[in-house]
Parts: sequence; C-alpha cells; structure tokens
Amino acid sequence: MTNLSCSTIPVLRGPVPLSHLFLRSFLRDGQTAVDATCGNGYDTLLLARLVGAHGHVWGFDIQQQAIAETCRRLTEEDLLSRVTLLQVGHEELTQHVTEPVQAVLFNLGYRPGGDRSIITRPDTTGSALEQSLSLLEAGGVVMLTVYPGHNGGVDEQAVIEKWAAGLDPRSCNCWRMGQTNVSPEAPYLLLVQKVL
Repeated sequence: MTNLSCSTIPVLRGPVPLSHLFLRSFLRDGQTAVDATCGNGYDTLLLARLVGAHGHVWGFDIQQQAIAETCRRLTEEDLLSRVTLLQVGHEELTQHVTEPVQAVLFNLGYRPGGDRSIITRPDTTGSALEQSLSLLEAGGVVMLTVYPGHNGGVDEQAVIEKWAAGLDPRSCNCWRMGQTNVSPEAPYLLLVQKVL
C-alpha cells in the first residue's frame, strides 16, 4: 500500500479540505473574498494567501475570541494587512463589503473549541446567502460547509437546501458534495457558482 504524502496529494477527508481544493482553483492574486464565519481563522488564512499581496479578504464572526484567534494566525503569517476583520454577523455582509468578490466562504455550525451554544442560525445564514450572491462577480463561488449533525443544524440545512434548490440554473451552477461512506448527518460541501 502506498502512503499519501500530504505535501503532494491533498487528503480529502470531509468537506473543508474539498473546499480548500476548490478555492485554490478559483482565487488568484489581486482578487477579493469573504470569510463569512472566521471561526479559528484557518479559512481566513488560506483566503489571505490566495488573494495575494494585491487582493483583499473580509472576515466576519460574532465572537470576539474567533476574531482574536484569526487575527493571531494572520499576524503570525504577516498577512493581517490583506484582511479586514469584523466582529459582526454575516447577515451584515453588504453593509461592510461594497465591491464585487470572487468567493464567499461559510463554515457553519459552532466554532471548534468554543461555546457550542453559539451557532450559526437559519435566519442569518439565509440572509447572508442572498447577500453573498449579490456580491459575486460572474464566475465567482459561494461555498458552504454544512453541518446537519449539530444542535440546530437540521433547521439551518433546510433553509440552505431550499435556497440552493430555488436558484435559477441559467444564472447559477449548484453542487452538493459529500462523502458517501459516512453518516448521513456528516458535514458536506455546497458550492454555488454564479454564471451571469
């Protein structure tokens, strides 16, 4: 049996590595992106690397600890200047991001290692999704890691699935991707590409 080297071949266990694989294809130096749920800062850090020195990222989270952890990671990598961090909910996207973006990333649920009672909610996520689509340039993507297995996750999933199913196929390509050899409650990736 051959060992997979993580430095050469990405291990696609779960939706987050899959989203990162796609982001590497969609984002380039000089472009703009949004991390709608900073969490512990890993996604924000990747976005900051991908947009390069001439691009910009907006990072949103309601938790002060999430913003602090994200700021720490960005500072350690000397990438903080590429990112605007905002301690507000993602339902306020268009109040703070006023230019077109190429990618909007959501990693829903609760912050790993944080208070599990603080979760993303169907109403704010639904509003943020509508706003995300309005911010996207043609060819841009909205990517969501959806967690139906946590408390409140099924209700949020229902809102997300209804939104995605209602998108006009002439203006959006919508993909739902998840591992088939895991629990039906396991997280999965939803990718929406704006065509027009």
